[in-house]
Amino acid sequence: MDLAITALLVALLFVLLASGLWIGIALLGVAWIGMELFTIRPVGDAMAVTVWGSMSSWTLTALPLFLWMGEILFRTKLSEDMFRGLSPWLQRLPGRLLHTNIIGCTLFAAVSGSSAATCATIGKMTLPELKKRGYPEDMTVGTLAGAGTLGLLIPPSIIMIVYGVTAEVSITKLFIAGVLPGLLIAALFMGYTVAWSLVFPHRIPPPDAPLSFGAKLRASRHLIPALTLILLVLGSIYVGIATATEAAALGVVGALALSWAQGSMSLKVFAESLMGATRLYCMIALILAGAAFLTLSMGYIGLPRHLAEYITGLGLTPFWLLFALALFYIVLGCFLDGISMVVLTMGVILPTIQAAGIDLIWFGIFTVIVVEMAQITPPVGFNLFVLQGMTGRQIPWIARVTLPLFALLVAAVALIYFFPAIVTWLPDRM
Repeated sequence: MDLAITALLVALLFVLLASGLWIGIALLGVAWIGMELFTIRPVGDAMAVTVWGSMSSWTLTALPLFLWMGEILFRTKLSEDMFRGLSPWLQRLPGRLLHTNIIGCTLFAAVSGSSAATCATIGKMTLPELKKRGYPEDMTVGTLAGAGTLGLLIPPSIIMIVYGVTAEVSITKLFIAGVLPGLLIAALFMGYTVAWSLVFPHRIPPPDAPLSFGAKLRASRHLIPALTLILLVLGSIYVGIATATEAAALGVVGALALSWAQGSMSLKVFAESLMGATRLYCMIALILAGAAFLTLSMGYIGLPRHLAEYITGLGLTPFWLLFALALFYIVLGCFLDGISMVVLTMGVILPTIQAAGIDLIWFGIFTVIVVEMAQITPPVGFNLFVLQGMTGRQIPWIARVTLPLFALLVAAVALIYFFPAIVTWLPDRM
């Protein structure tokens, strides 16, 4: 019965999305129908409370601020200067400026803790510049969608906090455990970009004129404003003087100050950046609200709990248990957001994980990486939705160009399974 209900709701969601209905409205509609038909819970007040709760979260406040910071960087000389500073150092690396998506997301992931914020903020800076310089859109969008998922893994991470509280393990150790796997995934993405560029060299714009080492150093002065801003945001978090939300506000103030000092800030640019961030955040917030209500609807129907109970009752070996859970979360990620997946299933799954002798810190990182896959899994991959709003491309096209990055995340899961020290080495030395 659960499988039939799931198939019906997923099919209905695809029909609504194909009709051109707004994504957030489609999610709300499917959740409404599922709760109305298959539960006894009154729908109206449930939707009102859920939508209000998802929109009024203090943690979510950081997202519009980071989006505004990205809009300021995009509309002033700061993003252009960042490319001018990076370009000389990347000219000899196959793929050249395609790597800015991965490098930028890796750095910004250490600031935001959110996949959507990482993807949107870096995309606002890189997508227009890469398009202007003639880089292929399929690779620019694909690498951005994949690298944006690092916002969940590289600390600070919201989903790690949720898992740590649920599993009663050290959040500090989880944060430290995420560092090496995050860098590993970034390296895999860059390696894929290098390999793709060697296979299709004609699709990469020709390199700029070669520069001497001294000229490269002089060009690097253009990185100073962007690096100053990154250090301001990162430093305020890691020194402990600001939360992620407060650091986002510092980032906005710093971006405004730097662009004003450069002479590229005007009243028109200020208004355009504010309205641009508002429009993008409203799009993301409506999707988040729809996904939150769909999560509630699925929870009342009982699907996540029933599937988790089914998997735990199979009596699998640790390898096949993890394999089944990976498939379970990837499928679940088609219609639930990552945090909800953890909240709804961990209470059922954790006793089985502990009985199988699997380290809970390691399992936390495994879960985060699998949830990262869900961020680029249609039809409800948040990174896909964010990029659809930014590029105007359809979800199937974005999912197709992101598929190689999805495969690399699968490879990362295999690597941490066969070499668990990638996860446990740093926490064990605390």
